[in-house]
This record gives sequence, structure tokens and C-alpha cells, in this order.
Amino acid sequence: MGVLSGLKLLLVVGLLAGAGGGFFYVKQLQSNLEIMRLNNAKLENAVETTEKSLALLKEDNIRLNNLSDQLTKDLQKAEQYGDNLRNRLRELDLVQDAIRDSKDLEGRMNGATAKLWRELEAATGGDGNSPLPNWLLVPKGTGDKSSNTDREDNSTDSSSTKTN
Repeated sequence: MGVLSGLKLLLVVGLLAGAGGGFFYVKQLQSNLEIMRLNNAKLENAVETTEKSLALLKEDNIRLNNLSDQLTKDLQKAEQYGDNLRNRLRELDLVQDAIRDSKDLEGRMNGATAKLWRELEAATGGDGNSPLPNWLLVPKGTGDKSSNTDREDNSTDSSSTKTN
């Protein structure tokens, strides 16, 4: 009875130790499972945030591409305008004009400059309707002799132009 009882006791102790170890193992698995669930929820939130960020970045990319295309078009227009100005200046002989009629040239240049400033003001968000400066205003009663049709008051008679 001694050996058989010892084996039975050993078997019972082994079973209890195995059951206790199994119990702790299951508790550990349940704890790990709960941690994994929490981590999974955090990862799902992170994925959702990442997807929203990615969608926002795609929208921004489309918007920036459109702005870039518009800037490219504007640049091409500006380059074409610059080319036109260079071609026009090549056609003009400003030195001869200045020698022949400096007052007329001054009036045309002032009118063109005022027009250019108004266009620049309009292009940068202003209304483009700034009044002419005093030095460019033509007194009433002067003729409207004009060789510069771009000027708004159509008068280039700079001999009557006031200077301050």
C-alpha cells in the first residue's frame, strides 16, 4: 500500500499542479487576448486616421496640381507679354522720338506707365481704378492730341503736364 498510495498521491498532486498551471496559462492567454483587442482597436483608429490623411493629401495634391497648371498658364502669358514688349521696343526708336519730340514721348511714356501700374494693381487684387497722379493729369482746356491710344484720358499733350 505504501508504493501504490504514494503513486496515487503523486498522481493527484501532478493533476492538481497541471490543473493549476493550466488555469494560470488560460488566465495569461485571456489577459494577452484583452491586450491584443485593445491594441487592435488602437490600430483600427490609426488606420482610419491614416486613410483620412491620405484622402486629404490626395485632395491637396489635386488642388496643388491645378494651381500649378494655372501658374504655368499665367507664366506663359507673362512670357508672351514680355516677348511682345521686347518686339515692340525693337520696332520703336526711342532715341529718335526723344530727339524729335521729347514732350510727346514723355506724355506717351507717362500714360503707358500709369496704365501698366493700374493693370498691375488689378492683377494683384486691387480694383485697378486708382486716380492718375497729379504729375500726369492734363489741365482742362487742352487738346486731346494723342499718339497713345492706351492712355485712359487719351491726351499726350505733355507740354501742359503739371509737375509737382
